[in-house]
Amino acid sequence: MLYPLETNKQISIPYLLKIGYGKTAKIGKYLADKELKSIVLFTGQGIDKIIGDSFYKGLNDNGVKIAFKSEVAGVALEDIIKVAFSLPKIDAIVGIGGGVALDFAKYAAYLLKIPYVSVPTSPSNDGFCSPSCSLTVEGKRKSVKSAIPFGVVIDLDIWAKCPKVAIYSGIGDMTSKITALWDWKRAAEKHLARYKDFASIIAYNSLDLLFLKHTSDIFAADFQRSLANSLLMSGIAMEMAGSSRPASGSEHLISHALDMTAAKPQPHGIQVGVATLLCAELQENPNTDDVVQLLSATGFIDFVAENPLNKDDFIRAVRIAPTVKDNYYTVLSESGITEKAVRLINENDILNRLVL
Repeated sequence: MLYPLETNKQISIPYLLKIGYGKTAKIGKYLADKELKSIVLFTGQGIDKIIGDSFYKGLNDNGVKIAFKSEVAGVALEDIIKVAFSLPKIDAIVGIGGGVALDFAKYAAYLLKIPYVSVPTSPSNDGFCSPSCSLTVEGKRKSVKSAIPFGVVIDLDIWAKCPKVAIYSGIGDMTSKITALWDWKRAAEKHLARYKDFASIIAYNSLDLLFLKHTSDIFAADFQRSLANSLLMSGIAMEMAGSSRPASGSEHLISHALDMTAAKPQPHGIQVGVATLLCAELQENPNTDDVVQLLSATGFIDFVAENPLNKDDFIRAVRIAPTVKDNYYTVLSESGITEKAVRLINENDILNRLVL
C-alpha cells in the first residue's frame, strides 16, 4: 500500500533524565524540583534491598510523599486498570525495578495521564524508555501502546551490581537493532511499512555507542554508560517512528514465539540476541560480522553457550514467528526461509553452541 504524505509532528522525550552514580538517593530532589510531591511507587520484588534506605531518605528530605506503594508481580492488563483507577490523587507514578514493575507503572500512568518516572535497576532491555508496554492481555503477552516516560533515572552503582544475565540480555536486545532496521527498510521498499529516516538514524547511532565506544568488560563504567545511552536512544527512536519498527523485527518475533511455546523461555534479550545471529545470516546482512564480533567480544556467546536454548523449541519458534504479528513483514516472511533457517541452526558453528 502507498502511505499518504505525513507532515511533521511533535514527539515526546524524557523531560527528566539522569544517568550516573548515586542517582537513586537523589530521586527525591529530582521529583521536588519538578514539583512532583505526591507519588505512587511500584517496585519489583526485592527492590527495597537494592535501592536501600537512601532512596526513602531522599524522598523525605525533599518533602515527597508516597501516597501508595505496591510490589508488582505481574502485568495483567485488567489488574493494572483496576489498580490505576483506585489510586488517590497524585502528581506522578514512579516505577523501580525490571520490566514487569516498569511496564505496570508506565501503563498505569498512561491511563491516568500523569507523569511517569522510570528507574530501571538493570540494563536488560530498552523498554524502560519506550512508548509501549509488554502486558498480559487475555492470557497472552502483547505489546501495548503507552507513552514515553516523563523521566528516566539510571543509577550506575546499581547496574554495576546486577547479574550478568541482565547485562547480556541488554546487549542482545541492543544488537538486534541491526536486523530490525534491515527488516523495516525492506518492508518499506515493498510498501508494507512507512520508513522514517530520522528514527532510523537515531537507532543506528544508538548502535554506534556500543560498536565504537566500549571495552570488552561488561562491568566497566564506560561500557555500562554506553549501554545505558544506547538503550535510551533506542526507546526514543521508537517514539520518533511511532512504532517499534526501529527496534523490533524478525529476531523479536522469534523471541515472542519462544515466550508462547517454550517450556522454559530464557530472558527476552538472551533469546533476541541468539535470534539476531540467525536473522542476520538469513538477511545476508552486511553487518553480520559486526554482530558476531560484538557478541563474541563481550562474552555473550560464551555465556549463552553455558545454558543454550533448546533446539526443538527454537525451530518451532522460527516456524511460528511469521504468524505472531499480522501484516508485519520481516525476512521470515520470505518463501522458503524457514528451511534455510533450520539448515543454519544445524550447520552454523556459532548457532550450534547456542541452540542445542
